[in-house]
Amino acid sequence: MSTIALSKNYSHDRIMRLFGSMWFLLLALCVAIKIGASLADPWPSLLSGFCLAIFYMLLALLIITRSPAKAHADGLLPRIAAFVGSYLPWTISFLGKTDETLPNLASTACVLVGTIMMLVTIRHLGRSFSLVPQARSVVQTGPYRWIKHPLYVAEEIVVLGVVLQYLTPVTVMVLVLHMGIQACRILYEEDLLRRNCPEYSSYEASRWRVIPYVW
Repeated sequence: MSTIALSKNYSHDRIMRLFGSMWFLLLALCVAIKIGASLADPWPSLLSGFCLAIFYMLLALLIITRSPAKAHADGLLPRIAAFVGSYLPWTISFLGKTDETLPNLASTACVLVGTIMMLVTIRHLGRSFSLVPQARSVVQTGPYRWIKHPLYVAEEIVVLGVVLQYLTPVTVMVLVLHMGIQACRILYEEDLLRRNCPEYSSYEASRWRVIPYVW
């Protein structure tokens, strides 16, 4: 690959990282504004919103600091799955919140647990984080010792918490759809790592994907 091509790829990656980071910072700001305008809401709802804002800021930081990829997923479908999987759940916040105490408490618990799991996972994943399937390195420390995709598990717990806060048949359908899309993202990611990281074959042979003894 020529120096010019490498330079163009680097510039494109830097621009995409900048826009992705700005998007999640904007979402964090929107959540913070909503919290400021809803200080009379029950504390579980406020705490869930605060955790959600932290979650968005964390994603913004990861995107802007990630390392260059060895390879990218081919085709349009992996990119569509990554885009929809990343942004679909956050359309839920445009719906009306539930006023029931139990869903709000469960929501707070899910968002807190999911956020903590994300922080622990990201500490080990580091700059290998990406929204679109990309091959960087095979992380085998922390929660990656037990399952191959702990970050997806943590994210789904957070999404479940958001759904509980806006609990309707529509949001439940969004959750089920999101889980299906995340499963597709997992398969795309594994295929890419299998083809570009020789050590991945031995790693995946001894780990479950997301739930031990299930999948």
